[in-house]
Amino acid sequence: MKIKLDKSWENELSSEFDKNYMLELKSFLINEQKQYITYPKNRDIFNAFSLTPFDNLKVVILGQDPYHGENQAHGLSFSVNKGVAIPPSLANIFKELNNDLGFIISSNGDLSKWAKQGVLLLNVVLTVRKNEANSHAGYGWEIFTDEVIKIINNKKENIVFILWGAYAQKKAKFIDNKRHFIVKSPHPSPLSSYRGFFNSKPFSRTNSFLKSKNIDVIDWELL
Repeated sequence: MKIKLDKSWENELSSEFDKNYMLELKSFLINEQKQYITYPKNRDIFNAFSLTPFDNLKVVILGQDPYHGENQAHGLSFSVNKGVAIPPSLANIFKELNNDLGFIISSNGDLSKWAKQGVLLLNVVLTVRKNEANSHAGYGWEIFTDEVIKIINNKKENIVFILWGAYAQKKAKFIDNKRHFIVKSPHPSPLSSYRGFFNSKPFSRTNSFLKSKNIDVIDWELL
C-alpha cells in the first residue's frame, strides 16, 4: 500500500499511519492482494488526498466504497477513469448537475477537475475486492476516514459537506453545522434517486454558500 498524500495532508494525518488499526489494515490488504484482485490500484488509493490539498479544501463529497469493476475506481468517490462507461449513480449525478446548473451531461466520468478545485471526493472505505461491493468494510478504513472528517471539522471553517444517502449521513455526527454547511439528500443510486435526490440542487446550494462566505465557487462543468 503506497501512501501518496499532498504535503498538507501529511502534516495532518502522518500519525494515523503508525496506529495499530492502520498497521492491521495494511497487513489485511497485503494478504487480500495475494489472493484477489482489489481496486483501486495501490498508487491510486489515496488519490483524493493527493489531488485535493488540505489547505485548499472547500467541499467534501462522501461516498461509501470504490467501484468494484475493472478500470473504474481511481481513488475519488463517484468518479471513474476516463474512457470508462458512466456508472448509474454518476449518470444521475450528471442529470442533476444538468437540471441544477444547465451544464451539458458529460461523457467523461473523471471528476479530477472537481478535486483540483478543492472538492475532496472521499469514500468512507478506500479499497474493495473485485466484483464484491463493500467487501473491505469493517477492516479499519472507517476509523481512518472518520478521523479525516473530524480533522476537517475541527481545523477548517465553512466547508460544504455533501452527504448523499443514509450511509454518508451517519457521518453528520462528526460535523458541527454551526461551522460548516451540510447538504443532505437521498443517494443518487437508481434505487433511491427519485426519493428526493433529483431537484435537490446540491451544486448551486454549495456555490451559494461559498459565495456568501467570499470563497471562490466551484466550476462544476465537465466536458
